[in-house]
Amino acid sequence: MPLKRKKSAERSVRVNRTISSAESTSHKQLPPLKVPAPFQGFIDFIREQGVVGIGVGFIIGSSANTLVHSVVTNLLNPVIGLLTGGINLTEKVVCLKSAKGVCKDPFNYGTVISDLMTFLIILLVVYMVIKSLRLDKLDKKKD
Repeated sequence: MPLKRKKSAERSVRVNRTISSAESTSHKQLPPLKVPAPFQGFIDFIREQGVVGIGVGFIIGSSANTLVHSVVTNLLNPVIGLLTGGINLTEKVVCLKSAKGVCKDPFNYGTVISDLMTFLIILLVVYMVIKSLRLDKLDKKKD
């Protein structure tokens, strides 16, 4: 026969590193995670510094970087090419050293310009997301 659990009127919500209840305003620390003694410091570090959140942010940022790079390479560069009379930024190079008509040391300034545009678009998107979701207000100021 399955055990029946009592339904509680009080609901606990886990928020960041504290547990807050619907009826009380006091904050309690998360209960310690039991691991072998040599690993306790490592686990405490991961929990206190939000390493999991950083990892998730890194993965999302990598995916966003790939998407923005694709947008710049496949959409913006051709539009810039149309506006400038067919110039393709990725083909813009200056040959620093050539031998027998073949460029040995190319200086790819067009690729750098394209990557700079990618970087600026990523900065703009990150700024707009942080401001629109008001994520800049979440961090507590350190004492």
